[in-house]
Order: sequence, then structure tokens, then C-alpha cells
Amino acid sequence: MKYSQTIGIIACLILVALCFFPWSFIASQQITVSGFHAEGTSFGKPGLFTAVLSAVMLLFFSLNTIWAKRSNVFIAAFNLAWSVRNYLLLSSCMMGECPEKKPALYAVFFVSLLIQFMTFLPKINVKQQA
Repeated sequence: MKYSQTIGIIACLILVALCFFPWSFIASQQITVSGFHAEGTSFGKPGLFTAVLSAVMLLFFSLNTIWAKRSNVFIAAFNLAWSVRNYLLLSSCMMGECPEKKPALYAVFFVSLLIQFMTFLPKINVKQQA
């Protein structure tokens, strides 16, 4: 695909931006959980690892070497697994209370899926041997 690297870079930037949006709301404690702000919970900062992986993927999308493209497939798969983990952790019911899921939580998963798909379609110039 001609624009897969550009789409991948833009998707990585969108993924980092989504970490600042609210992911879920816990009504009983009046806590809004986002990727970088989860005070009052034991979730930590789930978006921090997402942002680090996005920075590495953005760098590998920019490089035009075969090892970067192959490594990017693995890193994007790890990022997709991390977004599934975040979805399951932040949307599951605990002690009889279910948090309200926000649209950014769904968007993080779908953007991670888009990034994974773009890593399968790298634009690599192949040298012809005579």
C-alpha cells in the first residue's frame, strides 16, 4: 500500500493523543480514568506504555530498513495486546460496579488495530538482481 507508512505515523500520533482523553468513569468514587490520570485506582498509568510503544513504532515507520519494518510488526502486536489488556481492565466490573466506558477506550483499541494492519503493508524498495 502506497500510504501505509504515513497512515501508520498519523495513527501513532492519534494513539498518543487518545491517552489524554477519558477512557472510563467510575460513578461511585467519581473518578475519571484516562491513559495518564488514574488517581484513586490501582490501574497505574496504562497510557504511558502505550505512548512509549507509539514513539518506537513512529520511529520504525519512518526508517526505511527491513529490520525496522519487521520489528515494527512485533512491537505493534505487543501494543495491540496492551490495548486489549487496557480495555479488559478498565471496562470490567469490580465488586458489583461497572464503570461507564468512554468512546476513547474503544478508539484506542481500533487505532491499535489500524497500526497493526499498517505494519503488514510496508513500502520497501527491492533491488533487482541480474
